[in-house]
Amino acid sequence: MDAADAVTELAQALPAGVVATEPDVVEKYRHDWTHDARAGMPLAAVRAESAEHVQETLRWATRHGIGVVPRGAGTSLSGGSMGVEGAVVLSLERMRAVEVDVAARVAVVEPGALNVEVKRAAAAHGLWYPPDPSSFEICSIGGNIATNAGGLCCVKYGVTTDYVLGLDVVLADGTLLTLGGPRVKDVAGLSLLKLFVGSEGTLGVVTRAVLRLVPAQAPRSTVVAFFPTVAAAAAAVVELGRTVRASMVELMDRASVNAVEDFQPMGLDRDAGALLLIQSDAPGPSRAEEVEVIVTACEVSGAKEVVATDDPEEAEMFVQARRAHFTALEQRGAVLPEDVGVPVPHLPALLAELEAIAQRHAVEIPVVAHAGDGNTHPAIVYDPTDHDAERRARLAFDDVMHAAIRLGGTITGEHGVGRLKAGCLEHQLGPEVMALNRRVKAALDPDGILNPGSFV
Repeated sequence: MDAADAVTELAQALPAGVVATEPDVVEKYRHDWTHDARAGMPLAAVRAESAEHVQETLRWATRHGIGVVPRGAGTSLSGGSMGVEGAVVLSLERMRAVEVDVAARVAVVEPGALNVEVKRAAAAHGLWYPPDPSSFEICSIGGNIATNAGGLCCVKYGVTTDYVLGLDVVLADGTLLTLGGPRVKDVAGLSLLKLFVGSEGTLGVVTRAVLRLVPAQAPRSTVVAFFPTVAAAAAAVVELGRTVRASMVELMDRASVNAVEDFQPMGLDRDAGALLLIQSDAPGPSRAEEVEVIVTACEVSGAKEVVATDDPEEAEMFVQARRAHFTALEQRGAVLPEDVGVPVPHLPALLAELEAIAQRHAVEIPVVAHAGDGNTHPAIVYDPTDHDAERRARLAFDDVMHAAIRLGGTITGEHGVGRLKAGCLEHQLGPEVMALNRRVKAALDPDGILNPGSFV
């Protein structure tokens, strides 16, 4: 049976409107947020509406040896959900249910639900879902689980895996597993639940998640510090890590500040070498004490201006400036987004390496960072019509990853490996660990149909 006949068979097995083959519809599922020109054209887009649809699709794919690219909202920044030639895209965007169990303090969520929808549902009951990617308004919970997403609050509150208590996962052969549940403690058997968090759709497809909720975040105080150099800001981050447990420590370098100001003017200091956006949500009077320590650490590290505020609206303006970074850069050209991290004491060295790489390859690399946990987001901007500029950008992309590895870091802190970084993964893990990754993959997906070409 040829591929077209196989897709017809799948369309007949699923309800009308679930399988799309029209070129203009399928094209919408070809690219993720990387907009990588190497994305392939899928055979079809399967827009599942239930776990049963996912099971049927994967049984069909295994039977015909056809690859399946699981996809949430398509906001991947590592090429993990872009189309693959000869495969189908399995979109979970229609599976959006969210239910909050207040007594158990959990949210039971389908994978297509957006991060912001879970936050709102929790907030209606005085609860909070902390994982907070910059794209929280448009990224899906399924994608967050696939990449173990973090975000602006993770320096204090952790990342997605810290809030996943249970998962329903469909394996490549269509088997539906239920792992974990609304329990805080559970050590029965191997920790298979955590195996699927961060696996980028290569081991199974999540169809339901049980997420831990916590009490609403306390009021916050915000400190914004402007530094003459990135090095001085990085030194302040290291100093802060020794003295306080801030709930947010974000960095923007001069290029990022200016990109945001060009895109959405907010009155930020264009001449500053870098700014730090720091928040404290310490309880009661201790918050004022923590803010005082933060201000002092910034001043001692060379900040030329430090502003502290308790005004939520003023604070939100600075947070929105940080979140606008990637959208602002897209106005300047094509973007190769990076996501490398190092131990916090090595953050100054990594930022210095990034400046050197930009100079060496004559490319622009604006940097923002979840600086408090050493996770940086350098973004290599280039003219997509200039082939030499693209060549230099891709060389810089590889150099950034190798620099992070040399400093004891990682090629990805929260975006995932996807397809853009697959070639560098073994350099970080080493051959023995890489081989073990492949053995796990082969055990759960022996025909290699799940997210082909993505990291393993």
